[in-house]
Amino acid sequence: MATPVRARPAGVGRNAESPLPSVPGASQEEIRRQNLGAVLRYVHLHGPTSRAELTSRLGLNRSTIGALAADLVTSGLVTEEAPTTARRAGRPSLVVSPRSDRVYAHALSIDADRLRAARVGLGGQILDLREIPRPSGMSAIDAVGPLADLVRDMERSVAGDALLVGGAAAVTDTTRDPDGRIRIASIDETLGAALQAEFSSGPGFVAGDLADIAGLAEHVRGVAVGIDDVIYLHGDLGISAGIIVGGRLVIGHRGHSGKVGHMVVNPNGLPCGCGSRGCWETEISEAALLRHAGRDPSDRAAVAEVLRAAAQGDPTARAAVEQVADWLGFGVANLVNVVNPDAVVFGGSLRDIFTAGADVVRDRLDTMPLPASREHLRLRAAALGRDAVLIGAAELAFDKLLADPLNVGVAGQVGTAEPE
Repeated sequence: MATPVRARPAGVGRNAESPLPSVPGASQEEIRRQNLGAVLRYVHLHGPTSRAELTSRLGLNRSTIGALAADLVTSGLVTEEAPTTARRAGRPSLVVSPRSDRVYAHALSIDADRLRAARVGLGGQILDLREIPRPSGMSAIDAVGPLADLVRDMERSVAGDALLVGGAAAVTDTTRDPDGRIRIASIDETLGAALQAEFSSGPGFVAGDLADIAGLAEHVRGVAVGIDDVIYLHGDLGISAGIIVGGRLVIGHRGHSGKVGHMVVNPNGLPCGCGSRGCWETEISEAALLRHAGRDPSDRAAVAEVLRAAAQGDPTARAAVEQVADWLGFGVANLVNVVNPDAVVFGGSLRDIFTAGADVVRDRLDTMPLPASREHLRLRAAALGRDAVLIGAAELAFDKLLADPLNVGVAGQVGTAEPE
């Protein structure tokens, strides 16, 4: 069933390289399923891995790893092969690899100005990607039909024995009406019902906020790997955040947390599309940068031109970047005092603004936050670029498989559990 996403992937928040914890009172079958999931998750995140490394990293003995790997091979989820080069004398340890070519998920992205659909293989590799413009004023629900057409087009080239394990959609909360006004939307059960209607023959869909899902991707595969307390800030038409605390995304009621763009920072500032005044996104969005540079605030293509001009020393463009970067640092300082993260990651348009004005952002953060909140803080530009939302959506879609690989039967039928 397609629903707005509520929970986070089970493996997020636990170091994938630490020994598995014991579960008091668990049966042997439950322990086996847990261990199968741990092995599959490890190779999913780390790629081809020797049995010896799995033994060391997961704290299981060699015979157990061998049996688990054999079960995953039988299920068609991984392959085992001898290493291409022997590193030491003796029998080489077999290498366990995810079946990226066979096992895959659908990842959809409803961005502010485009619609994207991808097939992402187990292991995080994007196998196929289709993209079309999103017309002004198109709602997220209206975008489901065109996305389904993209998915059907991709499926024509999929091998007959390939295994679809699920799908997820990342949805921006900000769109532009045909008259140019910015509109704030939300992810609700109506969108879930639309996804379910279009993909009723598949194993099910979940939907989540774009910033949450991109933040998850950076946490699992990007610049925030191994960091359990992270604020991911995403900029496009508006500003939103994926906030990860203790390795788990903070979702809030009905998934509506992270709307940091509507934190009021300047009560006497400009009106915001949300109905308030002086919201943070009126000071740091793409439109704010263009406004300070004397450009049309609705001309998104001009953002790159302003940043390029600033890098080349143009005084007007440079002043615009510094103005926006100063407000960016101001808001981040407040968030840092509230959340006390180990890292803040800047994604979307904020990645380029941070990169261009990093010194100004750091000046704010050197003085405004409490010392206990800033002394350990790392500021990082996002690493995964536009693919972050697709990679993160795929992680959500893979979660049930990684939590319990036996839910995928030997014949490749989703949801067919192994007989007791």
